[in-house]
Amino acid sequence: MHIQPTRDDLIALTHSYDGARFADGRPQVSDDLLARMQLVTTEEAWAVLRKHGFYRQFAGNWQETHPGTITVGRAVTAQFLPHRPDYHQAVQQAGLAEGRGAIGGQNSWIIESLQHHDVMVVDIFGKVKDGTVVGDNLGTAVRSRTRAGAVIDGGIRDYQGLVQLTDVNFYVRGVDPSAIADVTLAGINIPIRIGEATVLPGDVVLGTPTGVIFIPAHLAQEVVEVSENVRVRDEFGKLRLAEGRYTSGEIDVPTWRDDIEADFQAWQQAQP
Repeated sequence: MHIQPTRDDLIALTHSYDGARFADGRPQVSDDLLARMQLVTTEEAWAVLRKHGFYRQFAGNWQETHPGTITVGRAVTAQFLPHRPDYHQAVQQAGLAEGRGAIGGQNSWIIESLQHHDVMVVDIFGKVKDGTVVGDNLGTAVRSRTRAGAVIDGGIRDYQGLVQLTDVNFYVRGVDPSAIADVTLAGINIPIRIGEATVLPGDVVLGTPTGVIFIPAHLAQEVVEVSENVRVRDEFGKLRLAEGRYTSGEIDVPTWRDDIEADFQAWQQAQP
């Protein structure tokens, strides 16, 4: 058995994406797109995903260590299951065979696989007591490796230490002083469930004050471009409203009249 799917399995799992990949096969959406994604709203991303039939990619109602932070990164997924002795032994043996045994607890196996601009996304079935995936030590490791953070459908500990970290945000279901216990890692970079969302490795994670949306890697560019177009059109619309050239009813519609659209195209062409 393997803790993580093979490269070929990861490519097959994320077959809709045809861009760059990490050595293990996980989609590697470009740093440029991730930077541009910082300005995308949850609603703009949601609209694009819904258009393509992805209706269940959002999860809300989080507690955050750094409220108001915009979090963007590539998903490294992981799942924990309730402890079962024979299964736990099998996972430990697989981890030892892959050289993971010396790293520490199974939650550390995930952290040690993280890279810059990754977001650790963990399904630990909403467990908070004894479900604390990170404290301030492991949280510092997540911050140092990713400069992004984590989405944990479970708990954290050492909240007072975690909130002092910079360049990071942890989206969690709760806080508890207990340490992680009575769970076993089911796998890294496998499909997982977060709330109503199915998350695949390499999805672009967009965390905002609204919540967290998981954008399939092959749709990341469209999400960014649609958002940028919306922002430009909003700028033009507000300008023309301020000038009194059009009414709010003429601007605040899904599709502009031909003359307004022509005006917009001419205005856009004239921008430096």
